[in-house]
Amino acid sequence: MTFERVPATGTASPGYLERLTKIWETEPGILGWFSSVDHKEIGIRYIFTAFIFLALGGVEALIMRVQLARPDQHLLTPEQYDQLFSTHGMTMIFLYAMPILSGFSNYLWPLLLGARDMAFPRVNALSYWLFVAAGIFMYTGFAMGAGPNDGWFNYVPYANKEYNPGLNMDFYALGMIFLGISTTVGSVNFVVTFLRLRAPGMSINRVPIMIWGTFTASVANILVVPSVSLAFFLLWMDRNFGTHFFDVSAGGQPLLWQHLFWIFAHPWVYAIVLPAMGMVSDALPVFCRRPLVGYTAVVLSTLATMTLGFGVWVHHMFTTGLPTLALSFFSGVSIIIAIPSAVAVFAWTLTIWLGRPVITTAFLYFASMIVLFVIGGVSGFMTGSVPVDWQLHDTYFVVAHIHYVLIGINLFPVIGGLYFWFPKFSGKMMNETLGKWSFWTSFIGFNVAFLPMHLTGLLGMPRRVYTYPAHMGWDTLNMVTSIGAFVFAIGIVLTFINVLVSLRSGRIAGPNPWDAPTLEWSMSSPPPPYNFAVLPTVASRHPLWEQRLGDSHGTSTLDEGFTLDDKRETIGTTALDSEPDVILKMPFDSPAPFILTVGTSLIFAGMLIPSRLWAVTAVGCLVVIAAILIWLWPERELGQRVESSQ
Repeated sequence: MTFERVPATGTASPGYLERLTKIWETEPGILGWFSSVDHKEIGIRYIFTAFIFLALGGVEALIMRVQLARPDQHLLTPEQYDQLFSTHGMTMIFLYAMPILSGFSNYLWPLLLGARDMAFPRVNALSYWLFVAAGIFMYTGFAMGAGPNDGWFNYVPYANKEYNPGLNMDFYALGMIFLGISTTVGSVNFVVTFLRLRAPGMSINRVPIMIWGTFTASVANILVVPSVSLAFFLLWMDRNFGTHFFDVSAGGQPLLWQHLFWIFAHPWVYAIVLPAMGMVSDALPVFCRRPLVGYTAVVLSTLATMTLGFGVWVHHMFTTGLPTLALSFFSGVSIIIAIPSAVAVFAWTLTIWLGRPVITTAFLYFASMIVLFVIGGVSGFMTGSVPVDWQLHDTYFVVAHIHYVLIGINLFPVIGGLYFWFPKFSGKMMNETLGKWSFWTSFIGFNVAFLPMHLTGLLGMPRRVYTYPAHMGWDTLNMVTSIGAFVFAIGIVLTFINVLVSLRSGRIAGPNPWDAPTLEWSMSSPPPPYNFAVLPTVASRHPLWEQRLGDSHGTSTLDEGFTLDDKRETIGTTALDSEPDVILKMPFDSPAPFILTVGTSLIFAGMLIPSRLWAVTAVGCLVVIAAILIWLWPERELGQRVESSQ
C-alpha cells in the first residue's frame, strides 16, 4: 500500500501553532521523561551528563597532580594511581569528549538544518541511554576497586588474565563494547539526518561547517568503532574462554592489539576535534561581523583531515620495531596532515583580521583555541618524525601534546559554544563579567599546567609513574604544573557557577541576541517543541544575513513554507541539492529505547562472569526482545497499520 500526498504550504496561524505544540511536546511526568525522543531534551541531557563526567575526570586529575606535585609522595599506592590515571583517560576521551559534542549536535542539528527532529528520534534516545548506561557500567567497576588499570589504551599482555586477574579489564572491555553501540547508532543517525533532512534549498555548499564536522566524524566512527569493539571482544574471549588472540606463548600477537586499537583511536582523536572546530568556524565569524573566510577550503580541509587521519595510526607504534618502509610512510602522513589543519587556522585568523571583532567571552574562548591548536599541532608534528618520537615516546612531552589537542581543540571550543548557544538553550544570557573571569583563569591555569610539561618530557620524565625521586630536575616543573592544574580547575568551576547563576537570574535573551546568520536564531529562545512552524526554504549559507551580504541567488523564506500537522511529520530532501521529495512520518515518544538499554545492561553485567551470571544474561535477552517488540510494533500514526474498512 502506498501513501501519496502533496504537502500544503502557507503561514502559521495561532490554531496551527497550538495544534503543532500538542503533537510535538513531551508528556509531563516521569514516564514522559523516560520516553522523550525530542532531540533538544536529548541534547541537553547529553551535555549535562558529559559535564558530570568532565568533573569526575577533573577531580581524578587533581588527585594525581597532588601526588606528583613533590617527589617521593605516597598519597596513592601504585595500584590506586594506575586505576586513577586509566579512569581519567577513559573518562575524558570516551565519556566526555565525544558525548559533549554529540550533545551540542543533537540539540543544534535539526535547528541548523531546518528540520523538526533527527532522522531517527528513537535511535537518538537509545544512543543517549546506552551512553549513560555504559558510563555507569564502567564507573561501577571503578567504585568496586576494579577500574581499568592499564591505561586508556589497555595494552596487552598486561591486560591478559595471567597478569591482571581481577575484573578490571572485564569491566573496561565490556564497557567499551557497550559504549561502541551507542556511538555507532548515534553516528548512523547523524549521517542519515545530513543526507535526508536538510531544509529545501540547503544544497551541500550551503551547509554550516559544524554540520560538516559532525558528519565527517560520524562517518569515521562508523568505520573505526568496529575495530576497537573487536579488539575488546577478543580480549574478553582470551580472559574468559581461554582463546589466545593476544597470548604470545600460544602463538597470539600482542601487536595485533595495538593495530586494532590505534586504527580506531587516532581517527577518534580527529572525531572529537572536528565537530568542535566546526563550532568555531560557525560561531567565530558572528563576533567578527563577517562570513568565514574560505568556506569551501575549510570544508575540504575537514574532509581531508579525517581522510588522512585513517593513515596515521602507526605513529603510536614507532618504537615497536616496524620495518623502515612502514615507518617512512606513516611518518610522512603524520606530517602531511598538518596541511589541512593549517587551512582552518589561516581561515579563522583571516576572519578575525578582516572582520570587526566584538570581544565577548565566547569570542575569547574561540580565539584562544587557535593559539592552543597551533601549540598542540606543532608538538604533534614533531612526534610525527620517527627520530624525535623515539626520544619523546612515553614521556611527559606526549602528555602535554595530547592535552593541548584535547583540551585546546575540544574543551575551549565547547565552553565557547556553551556561552554562544546558552541563550538558545535556556532563553537567558550568561553573565559576561563572570564569563571573562572564568576564561582568563582557565586560559592562564591551563598554560601554566601544561606548557611546562613539554620541558618535563624533554628532561626525560616518563609518563604513568606514580612518583619519582628527588633531584631529577623535575621537582619545580611538577609543582608549577600542579598549581596550574588547580587554577585551571577554578576557571572551569567559575563556568559552572555562571551557568547556575544565569539560569536563575540571567538577562532574557530574545530570539537572536548575537545577530547571527543561521536558522537556529530565526526562532524563539528556547525553541518550541516543533522547531519550525513552517519548514524554511534556504537560498544561501546565511539566511538571516542575506540582505546585508547580498550574496544569495534568491531570498530564503522563513515565515511561509510547508505546513505539516498530520501527526509528527517533516520533509525529506535529496542528498545533494536538497530538493523536497517525501513527507517523513516521525515516531512519537516511547519507553522502548530506555527498556532496551536496561536489557542490554543486564546482558553486559552477566557477561562479566559468564560462567556464574548466565541467568542475568538470559533475563537481559528477554528484556531486549520485549523492548524490540514494543519498538517495532506497527503504529497507525506512522502509516504502518490501517483499519480493515480501509
